[in-house]
Amino acid sequence: MKVVKFGGSSLASGEQLKKVFDIVISDSERKIVVVSAPGKRNFEDIKVTDLLIACAEARLAGDDAMDLLEMVMGRYAEIAKELELEEAVIAEIRDHFISLLHGNQNKPTRFIDALKASGEDNNAKLVAAYFRKQGIDAHYINPQSAGLIVTDEAGYTQVLPESYDQLSKLRDQSGILVFPGFFGYNEAGEVVTFSRSGSDITGSILANGTKADLYENFTDVDAVYSVNPSVVENPKPIKELTYREMRELSYAGFSVFHDEALFPAFRAGIPVQIKNTNNPSAPGTKVVNTRENENGPVVGIASDKGFCSIYVRKYLMNREIGFGRKLLQILEDNHVSYEHIPSGIDDTTIILREHRLNKEIETHIVERIMNELHADEVKVEHDLALLMVVGEGMKHNVGTTARASKALANAKVNIEMINQGSSEVSMMFGIKARDEEKAVRALYQEFFSNVAVNV
Repeated sequence: MKVVKFGGSSLASGEQLKKVFDIVISDSERKIVVVSAPGKRNFEDIKVTDLLIACAEARLAGDDAMDLLEMVMGRYAEIAKELELEEAVIAEIRDHFISLLHGNQNKPTRFIDALKASGEDNNAKLVAAYFRKQGIDAHYINPQSAGLIVTDEAGYTQVLPESYDQLSKLRDQSGILVFPGFFGYNEAGEVVTFSRSGSDITGSILANGTKADLYENFTDVDAVYSVNPSVVENPKPIKELTYREMRELSYAGFSVFHDEALFPAFRAGIPVQIKNTNNPSAPGTKVVNTRENENGPVVGIASDKGFCSIYVRKYLMNREIGFGRKLLQILEDNHVSYEHIPSGIDDTTIILREHRLNKEIETHIVERIMNELHADEVKVEHDLALLMVVGEGMKHNVGTTARASKALANAKVNIEMINQGSSEVSMMFGIKARDEEKAVRALYQEFFSNVAVNV
């Protein structure tokens, strides 16, 4: 049995939904279909989820928000018209949207969650209706009735363990099951959303709960590529990579998956196949627990901007018991979390997301480090980018760090910081953000030199 998920671009129009139908019915193993809300039809378009968030916020601000809701309804009506669905389908969806818009606003967070999740919820109803019109035994599945219970953390909710046993019963239901992504229900019976790209998380949870043989994730690219195609022309596609490699690449800027989306499938040992709705015959990329390291030490190179660092130097730091704890306590007191902490014997660097520091917090943190920890030097560097060189094969190859460092030096990119985790799956370089693309091209040329790059 397979769980198959389709993203917003795969469901943006009636024409796209017809492709989805053909893909699903071409394989009898595809039993559970997880759907996103309709995405962009073109570059200038607006995602339905973004319209619904704007709608909820306008309503909370005292606007009737009907103009925004009509834009949302227009998207569903257009898709239904393309598919020649009965008017009753759209009438039911309209009634649902209006009832949510005029619902209880006493809990603003719950109100916003309910409205923005309705994009997926109503799209699942529309997709199921189209499948039935085509003569397929298909059913819309409500996450609450299926037992998808989550924590009460809007936008960051986590699945509760007892959900998996309840979701396992979906295997016994007849026909194709169309399940809305992006949200579940808390124990009080209220809608709570996952983070953005949460439909990927829903699919992963369902694959785990139903013990699927494969979780297929259909998007708008043929594969995961070894580097961002907007930086390097015609990069090498990745046929297979591990969960750990995928998480490292996702964290550092790969946009195919949210970096936590695959965890439920990973925990159950279920492989994930990334495919293209617009080119389903392409082999795609498979994400697995383990793979053969046949293609050299590096599988991919990722980068992301928006970082800063706090460099702290103190003579005999390594001899001072509790120094690290006190340093992190200062961050915690200012509600600041860190990303990485590469260290030496007399110095340490804390890497942060830039948005976590404003000028006031930065000044306060620096003053406390100087006054309370008696540091010899504290320096904050802004406008950093992180480069991540990823590959399970690095642990079996000597000289990977030297090759990467030399490539950056030859490209005249100054390395601000290097860090390699004990797992040896990834190697991270901190550089100035202005050098990001040049650095990525240099690393790609070094490790994938058989493919020409766009310089």
